[in-house]
Amino acid sequence: MQTSTPPTLPWYRRISRTQWKSFFAAWIGYVLDGFDFVLITLVLTEISDEFGLSTVQAASLISGAFITRWLGGAVLGAIGDRYGRKLSMVLSILLYSVGTFACGFAWNYTSLFAARLAIGMGMAGEYSASSTYVMESWPAGLRNRASGFLISGFSVGSVLAAQVYNWVVPSLGWRWMFYLGLIPIAIALWMRRALPEAEEWTESVADKGAKPNPFRPLFLTRARATANTVLVVVATVSLFLVFTPGGAGLVPVLSVIAGLSLAAFAVQLGGKRGWVLYLSMIVTLFFAFLYSWPIQALLPTYLKTELGYTTDQVTDVLYFAGFGTMVGCWGAGFLGDRLGTKKAYALTLLASLAFVYPVFAVQNNLMLLGILLFLLQATSFGISGLLPRYIGGHFPTASRGAALGFTYNVGALGGAVAPVLGAHLASGMDLGRALAVLTFAGTVIVVLLVGFDVPARLNRLTDPDAERDHLAEVAPTATADAHVPVNR
Repeated sequence: MQTSTPPTLPWYRRISRTQWKSFFAAWIGYVLDGFDFVLITLVLTEISDEFGLSTVQAASLISGAFITRWLGGAVLGAIGDRYGRKLSMVLSILLYSVGTFACGFAWNYTSLFAARLAIGMGMAGEYSASSTYVMESWPAGLRNRASGFLISGFSVGSVLAAQVYNWVVPSLGWRWMFYLGLIPIAIALWMRRALPEAEEWTESVADKGAKPNPFRPLFLTRARATANTVLVVVATVSLFLVFTPGGAGLVPVLSVIAGLSLAAFAVQLGGKRGWVLYLSMIVTLFFAFLYSWPIQALLPTYLKTELGYTTDQVTDVLYFAGFGTMVGCWGAGFLGDRLGTKKAYALTLLASLAFVYPVFAVQNNLMLLGILLFLLQATSFGISGLLPRYIGGHFPTASRGAALGFTYNVGALGGAVAPVLGAHLASGMDLGRALAVLTFAGTVIVVLLVGFDVPARLNRLTDPDAERDHLAEVAPTATADAHVPVNR
């Protein structure tokens, strides 16, 4: 008698209606995140003209959102670890929506920069809360797809922002782009009412009555609590001065002070076994931002100033870039589930190097530029859709929100450095060449760090028993309660 094997369900049928609902609610948050964040890059030239800003000052407005990301990511991530991913996600959206709305009322460079600080804190929390929420809600074998699909929302938001820019700015001015920041507030309130909590967090934390406190190592004694409070102030003020004219002449010193302060937090949060992982993950993410954000931040400026493109032409090019990133995120999800997160990430980034210099060699052919930019963004920025899956797999559920939020957003300072560094390099060469150099060099470094699994290898030096992937599928062993991770 022959027995037949039940047919394997298509991947999308393995996801329940509730899990799809969780995904789309978080994805909408990412769409709004992308919309709000790229607004500043679209109207940078208009703001510079009104406030009389230099290229470096204008670029620092982009950097401003990165200065407070480390703090917002850590705090809102810790709220997610203790009280649930849903609450953290909604608080994050409310914070960056209010910050975006405030940008529309800015009266000078300083007031606009301050509003960008609020946006940075909210977006940092949104990244960690939404990514952990979705990955902990979806089946383990589909979490690369969950990661890539989720991050694609950012690209949808950027494409939407480019279209709204084309409609709004020529007739109403740049401030109206920011007034639209009120829209996410209503959506955030709906999300708080309608969403279920992440399944894995519920099973691992809430159902057990646990109240994780990822910041406990920072406040073990009164002396340590005082010292760390001072470090928060020192790090924030140092970063503020680095990216504003107030720190002129002291940037190298202030950068070292800020870096050492953040490293001190990483060492304490990681503890005796995990501090190397925290530091190496931050370095990896720093270069991940350094390769991707020169183009994200300064592409509209490059198109308008060096290529002389009109508003309509800039919008057309940004469509190609946005859709390329979107397709790349989708493809990254499938590729990551098939090849494994690290291999898919490194190989796709390696392929992206073929498109970096050709993008900036095109001068007067909008269609060719759009196609090359589509391919570059799909293989370069698009593959970063795997970052939540890549980072989250290194940390357990009880501390994942704070750990992911802190390491990712400290590493995100690479995104703050990128536009300013690009602007400085452009003083000695044309802007297009400067962006190409930064993108190419940063990509090579990330390929080496991810491809050779450097953070995990270094982590095993201090924690030989570290689990290889906390988000991997587990296979039952001979005993009913034993599980072994299925690693790739």
